[in-house]
Amino acid sequence: MNNRRSQGSHWEKLAESFLHKRGLRTLERNYHSRFGEIDLIMMDRQTLVFTEVRYRRDSAHGSGAESVTFSKQKRITRAAQRFLQQHQHHASQACRFDVVSIGNEDGRVLFDWIRNAFDAV
Repeated sequence: MNNRRSQGSHWEKLAESFLHKRGLRTLERNYHSRFGEIDLIMMDRQTLVFTEVRYRRDSAHGSGAESVTFSKQKRITRAAQRFLQQHQHHASQACRFDVVSIGNEDGRVLFDWIRNAFDAV
């Protein structure tokens, strides 16, 4: 993998597979709006889940979850609002914002799935 976009895509696919194994269903990948991007939009039973995927090679600069700053949360929230405007049939569903933080330990890939990682900002 020679660039950030292909690396990001790789980790997002692994996170998506991880979530599929836990019963979530993908609605959309890499949703873009003028407000920002959402890595994965999924359904967890009747709940719409907006998911940010973060990978960290090591934890020297904190976990991937810690890198989802307030300003990033705001962009994700605005993009989620735009998604709901465009997809009215989802507008009345419960929603949440999750983060999947991916790291390495002793050559193993570790997933930390944080449900309700933040509230709409």
